[in-house]
Parts: sequence; structure tokens; C-alpha cells
Amino acid sequence: IMKYKKLLPISCAIVLLLLAPLLAMQFTNEVNWTPFDFIIAAVLLIATSVLSQLILRKTTIIQYRICIFAIICILLVFVWAALTVGFFDTAFGGS
Repeated sequence: IMKYKKLLPISCAIVLLLLAPLLAMQFTNEVNWTPFDFIIAAVLLIATSVLSQLILRKTTIIQYRICIFAIICILLVFVWAALTVGFFDTAFGGS
């Protein structure tokens, strides 16, 4: 159990992040997520958190941790932007 003690705060953070669009959908028609959108968002957030935890366990040099974590966060933002608003004009874009 002690091995997974960081899992609870990360899981709570992911749930809170996913509650934002769910609550917004209740009050406005401008946010229109499907169940598939929630699944994709959850997968992206879980993958980011797992990779971040892996970095913390495997690397000891702080500069490497910061650089790799920054790359992971930038990739998350780029994938999120590409999937939600079609930022890169791909076939997967949301617009």
C-alpha cells in the first residue's frame, strides 16, 4: 500500500480536472463533450502522470527531471490542442 501512496492525490487531481467540463456541460451548451472525449482526456492525463512518476523514480539529476517533465507537459498541451481545436489541421482535430 505504501508503494501506491502517490496514486490517490494524482487520481483525485485527474477526477477534479475532468469534473470541470462535466460541470460546465450542465450550465452551458458551449461545452459539449462526449463520453469518448472524457476517455481520451483521462488517458492523456493518466499517461502524463505515469510518465512523470517514472521520471521521478528513474532519474536522480534534477536538471534532467525538469527537462524531461517539461517535454512531457509540452507534448500533453500539443496533443490536447490538436485533439480539441484542430490546432495542427490534422484529421483528429475537433473543429
